[in-house]
Amino acid sequence: MADRTARVTRNTLETQITVSINLDGTGQFEADTGVPFLDHMMDQIARHGLIDMEINAIGDLHIDDHHTVEDIGITLGQAFKQAVGDKKGIRRYGHAYVPLDEALSRVVIDFSGRPGLAMDVEFVRGRVGAFDVDLFSEFFHGFVNHAGVTLHIDNLKGKNTHHQAETIFKAFGRALRMALEVDQRAADIMPSTKGCL
Repeated sequence: MADRTARVTRNTLETQITVSINLDGTGQFEADTGVPFLDHMMDQIARHGLIDMEINAIGDLHIDDHHTVEDIGITLGQAFKQAVGDKKGIRRYGHAYVPLDEALSRVVIDFSGRPGLAMDVEFVRGRVGAFDVDLFSEFFHGFVNHAGVTLHIDNLKGKNTHHQAETIFKAFGRALRMALEVDQRAADIMPSTKGCL
């Protein structure tokens, strides 16, 4: 199997970000982004997706977290697109339901080559600590637009905002793991009737 790793650096006047990933890892995670709750969520992706991930970011946090969170989503999406390669042999589709106490979320992903996000989440509060939960949609928009995936995120239940967010990111990691797994029955086969993705 081809090496499914990537290292992407993205520099703008607002942020300087480097992301390294290994899709066939063990869930190792390191981050230095200056946004602690986002780091906690990225750790969920790595751990539950069995994806080794390192994220370093310097952003204009003196303004707010917006540019840093969005640009991490963009850079992570670019890294995934690069690491997955031509997509031959992958399962392509992934889904997961994940509970945490009273909260329950469902995430479904398709490595279709077509960016699209359908996110149905009503957080019960606007913040977790200092983190503005509106930024999660910015993160996921950045990711899908640059990874070229279709992503459906539904929070089905939840009364605790931290729990809602954590179930979303755990389910996202699990769905990624399923979609990116190599299907031994379809090795070297493009998972599309079009012949390309």
